[in-house]
Amino acid sequence: MIDAAPITSVMRALADPTRRAVFERVVCSDEITVVELTRGSGVTQGAISQHLKALKQAGLVAERPEGRKVYYRAQPEGLEPLVDWMSHYGVFWRDRFANLKTLLKEIDP
Repeated sequence: MIDAAPITSVMRALADPTRRAVFERVVCSDEITVVELTRGSGVTQGAISQHLKALKQAGLVAERPEGRKVYYRAQPEGLEPLVDWMSHYGVFWRDRFANLKTLLKEIDP
């Protein structure tokens, strides 16, 4: 059985559309600051910081302080619990769809 705690953490972090958008911007950047993430987002700097905190707790981003700035970068390995979970259930659904395809061919040759 797959451990649900890490999966739940990642899913909760990515469930919020604004947080997902923040994560996508971090993924598309080598490193990015809160100020850069706030620009053009329509979200306050405080809200961006809270979203980054949730992403960090889920293991999806890492931070690197440098002077007064903190740079954020994506942690691809943070998605591993979700990928493992999807792979596990992907096998389940592929088998079910293969069985359905066979059944439909038997019903309507």
